[in-house]
Amino acid sequence: MPLSWNEVRVRAADLAEEWRDASYEKGETQSFYNAFFRVFGVQRRSVARYEAHVAKLDNRSGFIDLFWPGVLLVEQKSAGRDLKRAYQQAGEYFDALSERVRPRYILVSDFRTFELHDLSERRQVAFSLADLPAHVEAFGFILGRERRTFRDQDPANIEAAELVGRLHDALSEAGYRGHDLERFLVRVVFCLFADDTGVFEPRDIFLEFVETRTGEDGADLGALLMQLFQVLNTPDEERLATLDEDLARFPYVNGDLFDGPLRIPAFDSGMREKLLDVCRFDWSNISPAIFGSLFQSVMDRKQRRAQGAHYTTEKNILKVIEPLFMDDLRAEFGRLNSRRDSRRLAELRRFQGKLGRLTFFDPACGCGNFLIIAYRELRLLEIEVIREIRHATAATRQVVLDTSWQSVVDVDQFYGIEIGEFPARIAETALWMMDHIMNNRLSLEFGQSYARIPLATSPHIEHGDALETDWSELLPPRDCSFVLGNPPFVGSKYQTAGQRAQVRAIAALGKSGGTLDYVAAWFIKGGEYLKGSTARIGFVATNSITQGEQVAQL
Repeated sequence: MPLSWNEVRVRAADLAEEWRDASYEKGETQSFYNAFFRVFGVQRRSVARYEAHVAKLDNRSGFIDLFWPGVLLVEQKSAGRDLKRAYQQAGEYFDALSERVRPRYILVSDFRTFELHDLSERRQVAFSLADLPAHVEAFGFILGRERRTFRDQDPANIEAAELVGRLHDALSEAGYRGHDLERFLVRVVFCLFADDTGVFEPRDIFLEFVETRTGEDGADLGALLMQLFQVLNTPDEERLATLDEDLARFPYVNGDLFDGPLRIPAFDSGMREKLLDVCRFDWSNISPAIFGSLFQSVMDRKQRRAQGAHYTTEKNILKVIEPLFMDDLRAEFGRLNSRRDSRRLAELRRFQGKLGRLTFFDPACGCGNFLIIAYRELRLLEIEVIREIRHATAATRQVVLDTSWQSVVDVDQFYGIEIGEFPARIAETALWMMDHIMNNRLSLEFGQSYARIPLATSPHIEHGDALETDWSELLPPRDCSFVLGNPPFVGSKYQTAGQRAQVRAIAALGKSGGTLDYVAAWFIKGGEYLKGSTARIGFVATNSITQGEQVAQL
């Protein structure tokens, strides 16, 4: 059975560590490439040979370091040698080969740096040995999974949101709107991310399903997608024995993401092509940390301004979460890690358990940026803790715990309220995306494949108006560790009548309601929510609430 990309990445990390000191071409090339092919679960001798003799066009002859006829030619050099010269030499071998066996790929390396040239697409990828795990999919041809040539390989940027925005607009113009459209797009976006990051295996099965199993006129696309969503929400043991094989390849996802029926959208050929455009985009580099901000552009701008939705940069998010909780957690870990007594291991395990019990609440979460960054930082700290626990356990000659249940931090520790249904669902999806990325990182760190599919836990994101909602019904104050976020500002002169009424009611400033910014209502309500609690609050706000006429009112 072919290896999953997650398993390949773990093997690649092991290879990079084992061969980090390799440097000598003649003495180490063959051993290295035997190990390299094993990363992909392939025996080198079954596909390629060493020292393949070739007669050059200038009547001289030479030996190709590794040759896979029709597929790959490798020119290996010792550490520090000129790779431009190596590529030139490989080109001479290529020219001397018959058309029938000329390879599509040329790989040149000095053990430290690798350059893979795709001659068909005139594309090159270069990376260090240490970065091999992040580039294994460039070698998909070894597994018979050639990377699609039309994929956009640029870093994640606004193009992803623009592509989804075009699909959104086309569906909306066709009359497919509201709740159904928003839920549909969130499900599609999860499939796009899953298709490119190893949640779905093999890669691109969602793209292939849309491309090969639906008609060009798009007439059957909506119904087939609904059938796929149903499959993604059905455990393997409950699926029909007669289920189509292409649908049966998709995993059970769970997590309520695909739960519940939606109206079936009616696609035409143009709308189908817009969906294929977003499928062909490379979603593997989309960072969930900026995911929500990208999808703000999908929402109507006038509606967005009225609701006060806005994006906080990662830099500013860290300005909140670091002094709010991360600085203290890192300091506590540092103290425990520096212990040299018999209690060190027990205290590290206790600290990891503490990380898994903390709860985080953003009562104006938007697309989830604060929660996503907080989750990432907490998981990164936990990985450091796990590393020290494993070292300490090994030192005491105890059995090292299995990685598959070592991570105790999960998305169900994160809570949010969001007035818009679409961003609320995006926040959920982005947290699952970040969870998958951090699971991959855990896999690479400890050499074991680790995943949480099907989804066993979900973040708690409530669709509603935070100023009209009883926060304690979502998360009792006694169970809350931190409240954080970036509530909408909206100065008193720019508030709607409804917003002004909300501030007046919460602040109890009489009929006039004072001149408080809208954000002040979150501070007041947050203080009431946590009265008598040891939890802490960290909000982004305008400086007008700390200076001028608002200070006395607040």
